[in-house]
Amino acid sequence: MNILISACLMGINCRYNGKSEIINELEELKNKYNLIPICPEIYGGLKTPRSPAEIVDDRVLTNKNEDVTDNYKKGAKEIIKLAKFYNCKYAILKERSPSCGYGKIYDGTFSKSLIDGNGITADLLSKNGVIILGESKIEELFKK
Repeated sequence: MNILISACLMGINCRYNGKSEIINELEELKNKYNLIPICPEIYGGLKTPRSPAEIVDDRVLTNKNEDVTDNYKKGAKEIIKLAKFYNCKYAILKERSPSCGYGKIYDGTFSKSLIDGNGITADLLSKNGVIILGESKIEELFKK
């Protein structure tokens, strides 16, 4: 089974701060599934590192008030192409991210406060039938 996975969770230094957040379950996942690393921000044309961004009133703004919504939407559209090409039914995505967050995202105040909501890519994948799991929900895959 092919599964999309946020590249930062695989140790790729592509997060806004130029770092990664490798997950403990990576070896087990790698041995059981075909993992397809993605980074919607990079596919959308943003550089690494980059200014932190959060969703504010349906726009994605950096902490410097730069509107990067179009980059996030472009990246999401590219990820959908990959999901369809590889027939991915699941995606393991970085929680709370304005691209990959699912269920809870930062509230747009850059205060680390959370609200209910989805990142741009997670939302588009979900609307196209892909089941989204944050990195804290990976164990659900092993139950399949």
